[in-house]
Amino acid sequence: MLHVDTLHQAYGGSHILRAVSFEARAGEVTVVLGRNGVGKTTLLRSLMGVVPVRSGTVRLDGRDITRAAPFERVRAGIGYVPQGREIFGRLTVEENLRMGLASRSARAPIPAELFEMFPVLQQMRQRRGGDLSGGQQQQLAIARALAAGPKLLLLDEPTEGIQPSIIKDIGRVIRALAARGTMAIVLVEQYYEFAESLADQFLVMERGEVVLRGRGSEMQALGARGRMSI
Repeated sequence: MLHVDTLHQAYGGSHILRAVSFEARAGEVTVVLGRNGVGKTTLLRSLMGVVPVRSGTVRLDGRDITRAAPFERVRAGIGYVPQGREIFGRLTVEENLRMGLASRSARAPIPAELFEMFPVLQQMRQRRGGDLSGGQQQQLAIARALAAGPKLLLLDEPTEGIQPSIIKDIGRVIRALAARGTMAIVLVEQYYEFAESLADQFLVMERGEVVLRGRGSEMQALGARGRMSI
């Protein structure tokens, strides 16, 4: 579904991503691990088109989207949940979800399955996003990204600052989405146990480079946890 080839990205004179290459397959969760500041968030922002890449290619379902604008990538089938959630605090839950449908017809209904995945959003449908708890806001951010039915879902540290019960709910949803076999999921995560429980394949980044990769079942044997603390 997603093919990234020799991606380089820089802010001014700082070389942030260095020849990053990987594939994310439909029906799988690709976990990206690494300490703070190694380029994980920049990688997702580059895939979303929020920041331009210096060189390399990004293909989604065979289509070259390397220079596409963010709204074009959304229309092509990318859903993005940024670090910190970035929901619209003054809009209601329903209005936030409708923002996720901005690339669709104005008459497009909010998919009922979003409320099945996250029942609390149905209960709080008319409550403002800013009045939700952190965990509820994260559920809203994920539901908003799913509203348009993406082929590729990018998640940037969805467990950050979230209570354990909601982390379990988010993990359940991610597993269910991957099990459908129609969506590729790229998950940037610091919570090792959560990442290991979901990973079909994993990448560990250091200083903008992928230094370790393998199948999720190999994470412990290959020493993925140790590379996160070097």
